[in-house]
Amino acid sequence: MPPRLDERIPEMGFASMDLALEAFLTWVSDQGITLYPHQEEAILEVFTGNHVVLDAPTGSGKSLVAVALHFKTFCELGRTWYTAPIKALVSEKFFQLCGIFGPEHVGMMTGDGAVNRGAPIICCTAEILANLALREGADAKVDSVVMDEFHYYGDRDRGMAWQIPLLTLPKTTFLLMSATLGDTRAIREDLEARTARKVSEVRGVHRPVPLEFSYSTRPIHEALDLLVREGKAPVYVVHFTQAAATEQAQALTSVDYCTKEEKRAIVEAVKGFRFHSPFGPTVRRYVTHGIGLHHAGLLPRYRLLVERLAQQGLLKIICGTDTLGVGINVPIRTVLFTQLCKFDGQNVGILRVREFKQIAGRAGRAGYDTRGYVVAQAPEHVIENLKIDRIEDPKKRKRAVRAQPPTRGYKHWDDTTYAQLQERPPEALVSQFRVDHGRLLPMLQHALDTTGDARGGYEAMLALIEKIGRAHV
Repeated sequence: MPPRLDERIPEMGFASMDLALEAFLTWVSDQGITLYPHQEEAILEVFTGNHVVLDAPTGSGKSLVAVALHFKTFCELGRTWYTAPIKALVSEKFFQLCGIFGPEHVGMMTGDGAVNRGAPIICCTAEILANLALREGADAKVDSVVMDEFHYYGDRDRGMAWQIPLLTLPKTTFLLMSATLGDTRAIREDLEARTARKVSEVRGVHRPVPLEFSYSTRPIHEALDLLVREGKAPVYVVHFTQAAATEQAQALTSVDYCTKEEKRAIVEAVKGFRFHSPFGPTVRRYVTHGIGLHHAGLLPRYRLLVERLAQQGLLKIICGTDTLGVGINVPIRTVLFTQLCKFDGQNVGILRVREFKQIAGRAGRAGYDTRGYVVAQAPEHVIENLKIDRIEDPKKRKRAVRAQPPTRGYKHWDDTTYAQLQERPPEALVSQFRVDHGRLLPMLQHALDTTGDARGGYEAMLALIEKIGRAHV
């Protein structure tokens, strides 16, 4: 546990932000951390008071820059917010910040409830802050905001939650972070014009752990067996439905990936853990085989167990969904994509470049690995047909029934598709603003609470729509 940052603040506070910056950099140095150039640049911009757009590879220390903004705001007696797309990541950051600033100074707000909601540092889902910004606008006590996984700005269903605070909190300092931002010029120019403050773009080009890509035409069980034997475990096997991840974990229990000593270590690590839910015995059977299961449909206690066992190096394979791409704390060496297409709620299509790079970027652990590995499986019917092509007897090869591609839930990919996903830049972030009841009601409610006239909320919504129009002319 690092020494607490709040204890570095003198009783009378700092006479200047230069002294606060010095205290923060001393705290960083005391932990034996050497800053990357992009971290140093971003931290200096934060203490200057500028907005910062930080586009840096996974594992290159964006979280430390976020801590710098929290510390600066804390020193100024302001209120700072951390937002993320999913509750699991919010919870993870909440506990991390409790260790750095003390639990009395950190709160958490999600759709499930709130902890210490009056704290000077709040961790919350993006929608929580968006609703607050809609209700209170410029009067909201939001002095600074860290928007993690800011590439969600372009998400079709949820992107508005990342956009609304930028439009409605003109006094707030923003730190926008992601590993796959792409071109943010329009967003930066609008934020600068709206707040009359400089927006600094910081890009990190150095990835601490380089990636090695390969395309597999082996059946998946053979591919996984080879990866484990080559010392490339733990492997995160990426699926795009919870059912597929569970089915894969079940299938892999028939293979011994762990030695007897490793299995004994797992049994010892889970001793005393209660697997009392209906699905608990199944989870226990998976983990004692060295196989983890990780997706949003699991009870949080089981997800945390898998994360803990992975951090202890006890799991060889983790079957999960693409939630890995939003920073879930599962340390892994290899990412294996079971497919390169997914259903997006409307159509089945090839993964977007941003989605692919977010997930692939989780391979390789800084401080543990010298290289991360990314593997994409060829389509199953292609793998089956390649086995037929390798039959030496021409007559047997001719009689063999060739596999056909799926008729549903499938978009063809191949090694060329895979290469394009690696080489292309992330797609541009596009506004997803739309008006619905969920956006209008908080504004009407706030107007009723403050003036007793709901028309004020309606007028506020019209003003917000006008801001959107100006931002995207």
